Amino acid sequence: MEFHHYSVLLRETIEQLQVKPDGIYVDGTLGGGGHAYEVCRRLQSGHLYGIDRDDAAVGAAAERLAPFGDKVTVLRDNYGNGESLLKGMGVDRVDGIVLDLGVSSCQLDTQERGFSYRFDAPLDMRMDRRQTLTARDIVNGYSEGELYRILRDYGEERFAAGIAKHIVRAREKKPIETTFELNDIIKAAIPAKMRRDGHPSKQTFQAVRIECNRELEALKDSLDGLIGLLAPGGRICVITFHSLEDRIVKTAFRRNENPCTCPPDFPVCVCGRKSRGRVVTRKPILPGAEELAQNSRSRSAKLRVFEKGMEE
Repeated sequence: MEFHHYSVLLRETIEQLQVKPDGIYVDGTLGGGGHAYEVCRRLQSGHLYGIDRDDAAVGAAAERLAPFGDKVTVLRDNYGNGESLLKGMGVDRVDGIVLDLGVSSCQLDTQERGFSYRFDAPLDMRMDRRQTLTARDIVNGYSEGELYRILRDYGEERFAAGIAKHIVRAREKKPIETTFELNDIIKAAIPAKMRRDGHPSKQTFQAVRIECNRELEALKDSLDGLIGLLAPGGRICVITFHSLEDRIVKTAFRRNENPCTCPPDFPVCVCGRKSRGRVVTRKPILPGAEELAQNSRSRSAKLRVFEKGMEE
């Protein structure tokens, strides 16, 4: 089968999902519908549930997947609620789940959403525009200490302290309203000789976006429940773009493979925690040279896969 649409690690994800024609699948981060489209092409009597909290993504994906008719159900929600959402619809077992984390190309390219440092726009960055907290609230309302923490942890920004200090100093004069205003503040906070690697704002924007959308909390809180939804032999494929996301996925997968909490010197397990399956990817699957050449966004992408055991 040829691939029509460009999504990060698309071929590898579809191969790992092992789509069955009569299976039930969940795409928890529908975005432009690239992964979902390829799953749907392989379905006969099966069904795909597509979830996204972004109204624009839901609209675009519903249109894109329209040719598949009633094989598809599109839901506007956060995949973090996926387990209860599906169970509420009477679905308590699925054959595969895809999560493609991070920001979608559509979000980055829609200027007025304020996700990108490339366009001058209001500081927004909400994936779900029903929520009230925006990037502007974070930049203008968080203490210097809180800003430092999110820039350091979520942005892995080496100049986090200086940027936080410059933000606080600038907003004392007037509120920081736009992406370009924030760009100028960041630029001033980074020593000129250190500004060579890519855009100076990249990591700060990433950090503010992750905080605004509570991205790491959603991931951490939902993985065990999503693994619980899998039918025996079912697989969950998660694509991450950030070392903290990758660590959360790796840890959750390992814990589900080997949940025993007994001390290593115990001759037999007494905690009673049973393995829920196996980690398919000992090392994450990375994009190939061809994909890296076509799409710079794929550079930090990592795919990890977990397969549900046959017992449950």
